[in-house]
Amino acid sequence: MNEAHITITGWVAAEPRYTVTPNGTPFLALRVGCTPRRYDRQTGQWQDVETLFVTVNCWRSLADNVNASEFPRGTPVLVTGRLRVRQYERDGHWRFSAEIEATTLGPDLLRGTADYRPAQRGGPLSEEDRQLARDTADEWALTAPAEEENEPKAA
Repeated sequence: MNEAHITITGWVAAEPRYTVTPNGTPFLALRVGCTPRRYDRQTGQWQDVETLFVTVNCWRSLADNVNASEFPRGTPVLVTGRLRVRQYERDGHWRFSAEIEATTLGPDLLRGTADYRPAQRGGPLSEEDRQLARDTADEWALTAPAEEENEPKAA
């Protein structure tokens, strides 16, 4: 299947909304605004063009990581993902909305700096669990594998 992949730069237009679905899947949605700028040679000034607002949907670990990070309204961001255009009717008029199923989302480092923290999954092992892992590994390393009845015997 062909999909339209897109990368946008913009800013967080509304506070992210985090939730967990009934089946336990983390989900986060936020709105991102993108305002292209064009240079007007007649005035010698940069002019803002019409702003595009896009809903960005994040699932699973991306949703958890964005939720654990700070992305308040106004934060410059870079988003990559699959573009979805939704068509619907309201008050007798057809309307369109753009959504991105995000595969990555992060701060736009052209506009600021960031401190990277690797995601913690499951937390560190307790000392008791470490010792059990060492003992099991030592036992496995010192024990010869049992011969199978169906294995050919060496001549």
